[in-house]
Amino acid sequence: MKKKVLAMTLTAMMGVSLLAGCGSASSSAAASGSASAAEETSAASTAASTTSEAGSSATDEASATSTASADSDLAYVQGQGKLVVGITDFEPMDYKDENGNWIGFDADLAKAFAESIGVEAEFVEIDWDNKILELDGKTIDCVWNGMTLTDEVKSSMSCTNAYLNNAQIVVVPADKAEQYQTEDSLKDLNFAVEAGSAGEAVATEKGFNATPVKAQSDALMEVAAGTSDAAIIDSLMAAAMVGEGTGYENLTYTIGLSTEEYGVGFRQGSDLADALNDFLKTSSADGTLEKIAETYGVQAALVDQQ
Repeated sequence: MKKKVLAMTLTAMMGVSLLAGCGSASSSAAASGSASAAEETSAASTAASTTSEAGSSATDEASATSTASADSDLAYVQGQGKLVVGITDFEPMDYKDENGNWIGFDADLAKAFAESIGVEAEFVEIDWDNKILELDGKTIDCVWNGMTLTDEVKSSMSCTNAYLNNAQIVVVPADKAEQYQTEDSLKDLNFAVEAGSAGEAVATEKGFNATPVKAQSDALMEVAAGTSDAAIIDSLMAAAMVGEGTGYENLTYTIGLSTEEYGVGFRQGSDLADALNDFLKTSSADGTLEKIAETYGVQAALVDQQ
């Protein structure tokens, strides 16, 4: 009986031992499985983090590029596919041919520059007195119309280097020219001047009586019609539009009131100003600038770009 009880006890103990052994193996396997799962989770987390950082970096880079493009007037114009040029009717700088196309020294030069940056030039007539508002409102991309580089202009636009010399001169009826050969002789005249122009600024500076009109061509019309005694306009325009062989044969110019230089104006901070400066240097070196100038008879007024 004791042997039977002992045998049963040993059998029970072996069963417990076997169960304990099985339990140990299961726990080890479970622990191993848990470790592997943890490692996989950690690896996945690391990979996700790396991917996230890479994505964030790419997004930041794209954002920086986008911001740079947004700040670039050159990129903006290239995106639009055109350079919108603000002008007035001003021979020999910008005026229309018999087919209604804009030509002139500035017009031809603007077309060449636009082509160099991969866009087309589009010309828009503006009210000269509102040129800065037009520019800042992006109605136009530049003011390129024999614009005098005054302190006001240079403080409100990003301007190029000077490319042409100019002067403000007095235009009067030819039969009265001998009477007006000195500044003192002009003091009682009523002048027509383009609003917002260097001519208007000179008239104000000299204390002359002046009536603002929309464009320099309108100032000439006023004198020809007798509604103004004289006009103050750019010398380059006077040379092209006044005197024998022009539309104003009965007008002539007498004395100069100031000397100045022309430049092109872009929006404040625009990188197009530097791009045009580079183009002017290249065009001067290869002869393009002088060739265009000779077409309109202004080569003597060119400013050295070297």
